[in-house]
Amino acid sequence: MYVLGIGAANVDIHGMSRAAIVMRDSNPGHLSTSAGGVTRNVMENLARMGMDSRMVSALGDDLFGELVRSESAAAGLDMSECITLPGVTSSAYVSILDERADMLVAMSDMRVLEHVTPELVRSKRGLILGAAAVVCDPCLPFETLESILDTAGNVPVCLDPVSTAYAHRAAPLAGRFYALKPNSLELGILAGMEIDSDESMERAAASLIERGTKCVAVSLGERGCYYADAGGNRFYRALRPVSEMKNATGAGDAFLAGLVYGFANGMSPEGAVDCALAAGHIAVESDFTISREMSAEALRNVIEKYSE
Repeated sequence: MYVLGIGAANVDIHGMSRAAIVMRDSNPGHLSTSAGGVTRNVMENLARMGMDSRMVSALGDDLFGELVRSESAAAGLDMSECITLPGVTSSAYVSILDERADMLVAMSDMRVLEHVTPELVRSKRGLILGAAAVVCDPCLPFETLESILDTAGNVPVCLDPVSTAYAHRAAPLAGRFYALKPNSLELGILAGMEIDSDESMERAAASLIERGTKCVAVSLGERGCYYADAGGNRFYRALRPVSEMKNATGAGDAFLAGLVYGFANGMSPEGAVDCALAAGHIAVESDFTISREMSAEALRNVIEKYSE
C-alpha cells in the first residue's frame, strides 16, 4: 500500500527574526534551507510515519533540484517518478518569520510546475490507480488538477488549498476531491460563501459535501479542527496547545499527512483527526518545517499526552 503525491517539490528558505521586524530594513535573524513544497512536505511526513510514499513532480537540473532529491530520499520519500528538466530552475519558496515564529511574508517561484502537465499525469495512470490515496495541491495548473481527478477514478484524491489565491484555482473542482483541508478563509473561497462565524463555517463545509466532497477538515489554529463528512459526521476536535511554538510553517502540511495516515490505516474520523492534530503539534515544536521526530509512535505519544 502506497500513497502518491503529485505537486510542488521545492527548496524552502526560511528566515526567523531575532527581534521585532523592522520593515524595509535588514533584520538580524536565523536562516535555514531545506527541501519543501506543499505536496512534497505532506509526503515526507507520511514517509516518516512509516508509509510507502512516492512523489511525482518537476525539478530543474540545478543545486536546488539536487537538494530536494537528496533530502527527500534521506527521509524515505521515493522521488524516482519525478522528471528533471535541463536548463530549468527548480521551484523555491522564501518565508520571513517574526520573533514569535509566525509568518510575516513569503514569496514563491513555482514556474517549473507548468511542466507537470495533463500528459505527464496520464503517463502515470498505472501508478495513480495503484495508490491508496493521491495527495496534490493547486500550485499545479488547473488542467493538471482536472487530469489527476479524471485519471484517479475511485482512488481518493486529497487537496490542501495552500492559500486564498490558490483556493480560487481549486474552487471549480472542489466537489470532486475526496478530502479538502482548508482554513476558514480558504473554505469560504472553495464554497463561495462568506465565513464570519462557526455556523457559517459549518454551512460552507456542508455545501462542499453536498457538491460531492467526501470529507472536509477545517484547521482552526489553537482551536483544533472542524470536521464534516458525507457519512454525517460533524464535530470539533482539539488537543491541548503545545507549551512552545518554534515554527508554524509546516503545521498544515503535517496536519494533512496525519489525516491521510489515519484514513489509509482504516481509522475512524475521530482517530484520523487526532493523528492530524498530533502531527501538527509535532511540527510546530520543531525548528524545521518537517520535524525529524515525526513518526507513527510520536503521533501516538502526542495523542496520549495532549488529549483533552
